[in-house]
Amino acid sequence: MPGSPRRVLIVGYSNAELLDIAGPSDVLDAASKLGGKPGYEIMLASVDGRGIRCESGLTLQAQHRLDQITGELDTLIVAGGTGHEAAAADARFVTHVRRLAQQSRRVASVCTGATVLAACGLLNGRRATTHWRFANRLATNYPQVNVDPVPLYVRDGNVYTAAGVTSGIDLTLAFVEEDHGPSVAREVARMLVTYLQRPGNQAQVSMFLSGPPPENRLVRDITAYVAEHLAGDLGTAVLAERAGISTRQLTRLFDAHLSTTPSRYVRAARTENAAKLLCGTELPLSSIARRCGFGSTETLRQAFLDHFDTPPSAYRRVHLRQAFG
Repeated sequence: MPGSPRRVLIVGYSNAELLDIAGPSDVLDAASKLGGKPGYEIMLASVDGRGIRCESGLTLQAQHRLDQITGELDTLIVAGGTGHEAAAADARFVTHVRRLAQQSRRVASVCTGATVLAACGLLNGRRATTHWRFANRLATNYPQVNVDPVPLYVRDGNVYTAAGVTSGIDLTLAFVEEDHGPSVAREVARMLVTYLQRPGNQAQVSMFLSGPPPENRLVRDITAYVAEHLAGDLGTAVLAERAGISTRQLTRLFDAHLSTTPSRYVRAARTENAAKLLCGTELPLSSIARRCGFGSTETLRQAFLDHFDTPPSAYRRVHLRQAFG
């Protein structure tokens, strides 16, 4: 019926991740309260209708058994969690999720919920993402799926996959924007004190957070120097001279300890620092380019396209500052 709430079903199972359920549900609830019309009717279901014991030890009371859900759904969301492989191995669970997907306008998974969608055959021939820790396992177990471990979320047709945990909030904000426009999405982000949403193609893990500092002292010293001198001359020859070794030896050390070359590392470090300045300051692109060691705004733009698959102006427009603007 026109004006009827959009029916959204969130599916959980034993050892689901609580935030994979709570994050999307709170975003949709906020959208309804802030004037998104029609609003959302949010339902939580488990295979047997019993409580869903989450990884944290807290239990959520499911409202429905999966076999009780009939009729058209607007959105189906499958949560992730450490129980994802057991859920994907449960034939009854998979059968119901596959049936419900056929009744849904939009199908989504958060984190390792992608394993369930893959087990249902819903990701065959599609590009999809999941939490970076589980991407290799998903690709190995389901070779028909084109697994991309980098983005926060991916859309392929009417099937959406989010990388995990807080990226489920980003994905659901994107749903709100699709359904109700950017103004409502912005108000939801402001209410939840979160990003208006991070671009789906933003990398899951920053190079500065992706692992411990290099064990090799020389590499560790050089990467620290790079971080402190982004505007300076960071050519491979300059860095090698500073380290007191040949350029060939420096390149070998970077390959062994960082799986990249010195020049690529420098470019990525400059690009990520530029991203921070775009989100945290109102500096023009020309100033950011100079501060980060790029010769021109066009060089900065090309680095952004290569690293984030989006231009710097678009990155700034949808990122942190606009959530509070």
